[in-house]
Amino acid sequence: MSGHSKWNNIKRKKEKTDGAKSKVFTKIGRELSVAVKEGGGPDPEANSRLKDCIAKAKAANVPNDNIERIIKRAAGDGDSTKYENITYEGYGPSGIAVIVETLTDNRNRTAGDIRHYFDKFGGNLGTTGCVSYLFNRKGVLVIEREGLDEDKVMEDALEVGASDFEADDDVLEIYTEPDDFSGVLSDLGKKGYEFITAEIGMVPVSYVKLDDEGPASRMQHLLDALEDNDDVQNVWHNWDNSEED
Repeated sequence: MSGHSKWNNIKRKKEKTDGAKSKVFTKIGRELSVAVKEGGGPDPEANSRLKDCIAKAKAANVPNDNIERIIKRAAGDGDSTKYENITYEGYGPSGIAVIVETLTDNRNRTAGDIRHYFDKFGGNLGTTGCVSYLFNRKGVLVIEREGLDEDKVMEDALEVGASDFEADDDVLEIYTEPDDFSGVLSDLGKKGYEFITAEIGMVPVSYVKLDDEGPASRMQHLLDALEDNDDVQNVWHNWDNSEED
């Protein structure tokens, strides 16, 4: 990738609209549970999906006790809820590309909710593949820039297998191929780095600005509604909202 990354701003928006920290913990807890049941059991060394989820949980400051309790419950008979992983694609106002990743125990409820949000805020739900080609699936590790030497961080990241590196005013952003994410995260952690966020996500190939206040306001309302829904795990979009409050 080239040019100035909007990832940090989008993540700030996402965290802002996720609401209370308890809601974030609940969503990550659901991901952990599904990763245990569908990814190959409770051992992260034998379950790469779980290992990646644990990394995401720790970056979001989920306490270790919570993580261990969720994994233990999912590995036993204490949680019988069956979740489906369903991804929706669509267009926000002015054609902004949006991908919505969900974990749901009722696909009809979730599909109805997602369609309602798109319709209400000037977008439309599309078919599978309609916007995903505008994104690349990447591991993304974000580090607070303060007190760090940019060149040293880049050297360390590339040395352990990162595929790209970008810097903005506040953070340093390290990108990996999905299969390399866990290894890069582990190796950088051993070097003493701490992460603001660490997860595998959909990174836009390019970004779109909304110059008019109306579409921008509707787009923000759409994101707020989606991310406030308990079934929604992640929302990815290519809106350049770097000048928004």
